[in-house]
Amino acid sequence: MQLDQLDQATPEQLKQWEAELANEYQTIVEQKLSLDLTRGKPSPEQLNLSDALDGILKGDYRAQDGTDTRNYGGLDGVPEGKQLGANLMGVSPDNVLVGGNSSLTLMFQVMLTAHQFGLAGPESAWKNEGEVKFLCPVPGYDRHHTVCEQLGIEMIPVPMTENGPDMDKVEDLVKQDSKIKGIWCVPKYSNPTGVVYSDDTVKRIAGLGKIAGANFRVFWDNAYAVHDLVDNPPELACVMSACERQGTEDSVIQFASTSKITHAGAGVAFVNASAANLKGFKQFLGSCTIGPDKVNQIRHSRFLPDRDALLQHMEGHAKLLKPRFAAVLDALDQAFSDNDLGHWQAPKGGYFVSFDTRPGCARETVRLASEAGVKLTPAGATFPYGKDPEDRNIRIAPSVPSVSEVKGAMQVFVICVKLASVRAQLKA
Repeated sequence: MQLDQLDQATPEQLKQWEAELANEYQTIVEQKLSLDLTRGKPSPEQLNLSDALDGILKGDYRAQDGTDTRNYGGLDGVPEGKQLGANLMGVSPDNVLVGGNSSLTLMFQVMLTAHQFGLAGPESAWKNEGEVKFLCPVPGYDRHHTVCEQLGIEMIPVPMTENGPDMDKVEDLVKQDSKIKGIWCVPKYSNPTGVVYSDDTVKRIAGLGKIAGANFRVFWDNAYAVHDLVDNPPELACVMSACERQGTEDSVIQFASTSKITHAGAGVAFVNASAANLKGFKQFLGSCTIGPDKVNQIRHSRFLPDRDALLQHMEGHAKLLKPRFAAVLDALDQAFSDNDLGHWQAPKGGYFVSFDTRPGCARETVRLASEAGVKLTPAGATFPYGKDPEDRNIRIAPSVPSVSEVKGAMQVFVICVKLASVRAQLKA
């Protein structure tokens, strides 16, 4: 079956290939599989790496500064919680606020504050300008898109390159339209492409505050800062240092968490921002909380007391993830390296593999896989409003299933891509 010649195939050849693939597919359907590659969650084995959190305090609930963490208060977080966030993001603990278990919650709350109340006082609220727009590199993280939709913020897609967002496009857009109030960024092992922003991209993003309209903010979601899968991993330039050099400290707000480091549902999340931005955000927080879970902050700080301990812990995660990613990439290489039915990148870290089908085949591939018992993230989910204009991108998340299950799921995936591609060509 010479699928590298799909465009040159005769209708008779295409019909023959379709029949052969349909037969293989039906055999898989009859197996009644149930495999899930939808979301980038830690596997049970990864969660087990952090079970020492349970009981680690041994009755000692005092923070370094003497705070009884069992009680109310401490909107900023305790000092060792701030230091943990600083170790994770490579910044000063003085500019870190520690929240609950979810960085997504903090992202929503900061965006809500900027939109409704203003990070620099009521006059700075985005809503005062009526229409509000946000740049979204694509393919990107679907939950970022959901935050914008919830607040009625118009999303403008900008293409990703191998170095990060297309910065020529980004700069042109923010210069032309003052209603663009920010951009989403996953700068290291970007969700889903695995791209690490280049030093030049980081520098240019840090400079956006000088050319954008008033109250512009970069939402820097550094979710995979220490989630390496290779030795000698790529380094991400510090965006806050780049901002300091350009005098744009107020234009970037950074987020991170331990959700894929320790226990996903019981982690600690962080905001890193300028003093002015933190002041504006804390005015909002003070109206809706008496303080975060400080007991969990000191649990985590004792479990991961310094950056060396953090990186050593992440080596355990990498050991479990590497064979799962290898199973995905090996299957793609074997099936598509000699044809144009798919394009993908081999990430050096993070939680996803981004796969592009031929135009118009992603939704059908996902549908076929679902009927064969393999759940994938909905096609289009990586684009604003769930609309991939070329219907190409599929996000593969191999972390939860076992290695053997990932291999089985990829066998199904490969057949579905081929079948969807042949059927699309038959209709062409």
